Amino acid sequence: MTNPSLPAALLLLLAAPAAATPGAPRGGFGLAPQSQLLFHQHIVIRIPRMPPPRPMVEQPPMPPIEWREKKSPQCIAGGDLIAATIPAADQVDLMTRNGERLRARLDKRCRSLDFYTGFYIMAGRDGQVCARRDSIRTRSGDDCPINKFHRLVPAD
Repeated sequence: MTNPSLPAALLLLLAAPAAATPGAPRGGFGLAPQSQLLFHQHIVIRIPRMPPPRPMVEQPPMPPIEWREKKSPQCIAGGDLIAATIPAADQVDLMTRNGERLRARLDKRCRSLDFYTGFYIMAGRDGQVCARRDSIRTRSGDDCPINKFHRLVPAD
């Protein structure tokens, strides 16, 4: 049995040329020249996700350095200090321009020392930071006097 819509479609196709205006030139598909055909395209470009690059050679993490304290002068040139770490609440490790590492032992625990990023050290009039004279001031305003300096060397 045939589809009932098929004969109706055939009849429309046969009637189309007859519906065109007489004397008008005919286009390719029996369409008048003022008719338009529109073609739409939809292009999808798939971009694959690349895996993260792998390191060329995986290196094992370096073991932590253990430091040993040695005697040190009790004054340091303030202009030579370039960086600091806070290993404990009562000590600050200071790095100097020449690569030396010093530990400043404080008179008391400075609880707010590691809470804020950074702290202040004010050198004296002579440009030196000295133990038992100068102090470290936290950003919250706490004053932590320096008791003693020690030079740090890697433990053997």
